[in-house]
Amino acid sequence: MRDLKIVFMGTPEFSLPSLKAIFEKGYEILAVVTQPDRPKGRGRKVQPPPVKVLAEELGLPVIQPEDASEKDFIEKIRSLKPDLIVVVAYGQILKKELLEIPHLGAINAHPSLLPKYRGASPIQWAIMNNESETGVTIIRMTEKMDAGPILLQKKLPILPDESAGSLHDRLSVLSASLLIDAIEGLSEGKIKEIPQDDKKATYAPKIKKEMTRIVWNEDAKKISAKIRAFDPFPGALSRIKGKEIKLFSSSVLREDLEGDPGRIFRIDKEGLFVEAKKGIVLIREVQVSGRRRIKVSEFIKGFPLKEGDRFDE
Repeated sequence: MRDLKIVFMGTPEFSLPSLKAIFEKGYEILAVVTQPDRPKGRGRKVQPPPVKVLAEELGLPVIQPEDASEKDFIEKIRSLKPDLIVVVAYGQILKKELLEIPHLGAINAHPSLLPKYRGASPIQWAIMNNESETGVTIIRMTEKMDAGPILLQKKLPILPDESAGSLHDRLSVLSASLLIDAIEGLSEGKIKEIPQDDKKATYAPKIKKEMTRIVWNEDAKKISAKIRAFDPFPGALSRIKGKEIKLFSSSVLREDLEGDPGRIFRIDKEGLFVEAKKGIVLIREVQVSGRRRIKVSEFIKGFPLKEGDRFDE
């Protein structure tokens, strides 16, 4: 049913493969709904969201409501008479009145194995909790966040030492292919919906700045996971010699070693080897506020460090 009429709702880069896949499959996209343009970066220059940029490149109409619950916006969508609303990382809670407009309803691609990791930051929390796998779940949307019945689900292994950025990119591609399967299945009446077990639900709340600070008096495995979970954004924070820096690209060495938390054990071309309560964390890249992200070997040329120097708690 390539004549299916779709309204697509998404905002960040994660949404792009899905929008592109739906367009390339030949479905009629009545409108692309995304967040308003916002000031970004150090210069606070107003910039369009990534989905708007792609939609305009594809020649698709764009709608940018400040609030997706606005009556005028809901009536606008109603007037388009879509068969289906597809949501991928849009960024607002949607009302039942909107979700029930299409006769096929509204579906959402969520980057976790629901009911595990409902919420805003499932990719970061999966890495932070040292999960071995995650995946994508396509659900029928309800007013309760990420709680609708499951249409399709597919697992994806989390690679050793994988960062949130790498996992984000792989999950965005998986989301696109699984969405196409869901759209085709719905249009042909071949999807069996499975209710979620709310008793098994876990949550992945929005990342706050205070979560990003490294506590060196923890095991290396936990510290490394936190660094990778916040790589590339917002970056895991620590302080050494009065300088606040962000830490990236980490691995765990010698998990069995009882350490002196925060002490630099070794510095070489690979990076900084830092002792944890148990084990050693290798950090390959760092970033000072206002500067670009660089390799440790480059950083220490302008900020001398030596073995025995210590990161603050």
